[in-house]
Amino acid sequence: MNNNQILETALKQSALEANCRPDDFLSKENKVVFSASNPKVRIYLTLPLYCNLISYGHNVVASVNREIAETVKEYIDRYHIEYCFEAPNMYVLNDELEKKGKKVSNMAEYFLPDTTMLKELGCTFKISVLSPQDFAGLYKPEWSNALEKNRKEHDVLAVGAYDGNRLIGLAGCSADCETMWQIGVDVLPSYRRQGIASALTSRLTLEIIDRGKVPFYCTAWSNLGSVRNAIKSGFKPTWVEMTTKPIVEVDKANSRYTGQSSTI
Repeated sequence: MNNNQILETALKQSALEANCRPDDFLSKENKVVFSASNPKVRIYLTLPLYCNLISYGHNVVASVNREIAETVKEYIDRYHIEYCFEAPNMYVLNDELEKKGKKVSNMAEYFLPDTTMLKELGCTFKISVLSPQDFAGLYKPEWSNALEKNRKEHDVLAVGAYDGNRLIGLAGCSADCETMWQIGVDVLPSYRRQGIASALTSRLTLEIIDRGKVPFYCTAWSNLGSVRNAIKSGFKPTWVEMTTKPIVEVDKANSRYTGQSSTI
């Protein structure tokens, strides 16, 4: 699997989710398309989406509800690509969304492995590959990035780091769609900054590729610890997304978040 094949897989998946063509993301012109349901989207996405902005760095593809299409087109054509995804410009879009009972919600940066840089990184602790049977009892708060207790059936593979018999770090992957598996990683606080996260991430990435799937890594661009881990582990930033949700859902999410720090 080379970099072109990896990128093509991601473009095809984004196209399924946006209801567009893969080459729409490579155009020099912005695109506005209408969101539609598709059974092959990532498992946590509920389509159609009201407004989702996607960029692979060439343009902005907006997958939207018809009633907001003209407003979104005006927005993405008004600002440079990068400004569409950040404050203060995003408030221009958010003000219009609030009139429809929606708000800007999730914003994330996605990374794909660079096969020219990818290699297994080591650390001073034992590393073991784990099957679903091995990690069935590990759905605990300290491993909440590596494993998703609400979607256990999609967690397909993990790699653990051990100090003796004690699990001190865990990277897991979820089969989010048919072709792409997402990586998450956690390291216990007293063991951080010892290269464990990158050792786990790089090993799991290679294990995923060996199984014929494309690994991907997602984080907030402000989570510098996670971004550094992605880059150190052989990943490169590839695309960004910004989506919207009903105001009541955003407010509910805000009431749950308590400022958790990076777990790597």
